[in-house]
Amino acid sequence: MTGMNGRKRPGNKALAAGVLLVSLLLAGFASFYASGSPDGLESVAEEQGFSDTAGDHSAGDGPLADYDAGLDSERASVGVAGVVGVLVVLGLGTALTYVVRRRTPEEGEVANDASDSTSTSAAAPSTTNTSA
Repeated sequence: MTGMNGRKRPGNKALAAGVLLVSLLLAGFASFYASGSPDGLESVAEEQGFSDTAGDHSAGDGPLADYDAGLDSERASVGVAGVVGVLVVLGLGTALTYVVRRRTPEEGEVANDASDSTSTSAAAPSTTNTSA
């Protein structure tokens, strides 16, 4: 496919590959420069004096809790956790897309297409007399 200037435009696969590459680079390398300061919610909890009441959540001891992939280097661990996170979200999103796209109409459900007789009858004027 060519664009208006006569050059060949990249296809959907090339665009998806580019977006994935940028996402992985950001997760793997830009995460090194993330602030170590508390986020907004933690900061407000500290300012209001109730941060000590917070407890661990059910995934607090998970494999990537606090962006820790279990490596000796903290920077590498944060980068690996970011890349794994991107890949997990990509996998879940892809699986969900395939499940939704492959769903077929259930028995008794009518597909909405041009041959559907209900679409033409809905536009026809009513001929019943409601005044008695």
